[in-house]
Amino acid sequence: MIKNVFLSILLSFVFCLSSCQNSSKSSLYDGSGGTAVPGSQQDLNTSAGNFVLFKLSSNQLDDNAIETLKKQVDWLKRYRYINIIVEGHCDERGTREFNLALGARRANIVRDYLVNSGIDSARITTISYGKERPTVLGSGMEVWRQNRRANVIIR
Repeated sequence: MIKNVFLSILLSFVFCLSSCQNSSKSSLYDGSGGTAVPGSQQDLNTSAGNFVLFKLSSNQLDDNAIETLKKQVDWLKRYRYINIIVEGHCDERGTREFNLALGARRANIVRDYLVNSGIDSARITTISYGKERPTVLGSGMEVWRQNRRANVIIR
């Protein structure tokens, strides 16, 4: 009998854990096989893209960045109630101070593009992480390229 009680408690615990996992997933997806909920971070990531990349020591927007930012503008106009944070990032090279300043310039150029395209500046906060939060760990040209970016995050 004690074995049955223990088994019942264990099964109840496992059921609760699986319910918790499903509920967090349903907050991002609509349950129809992985479609992101409109207005979620997942929706932004998949329908507009949530980052742009930069060249070495640059905060200039290239054609690829502008194309992504145009999609972000459309997405942000569709979801006018959403506020965002633009994070500026750098690769591991350079001093901490240089990278924090460059990350700030990258975040600001993205913010300026969004504002000049009709997004209310009150909806946008910027922050620079410099080289402190790489998206890819390691060294080398491809790693560095992926870490020179500005991310758009829903707050």
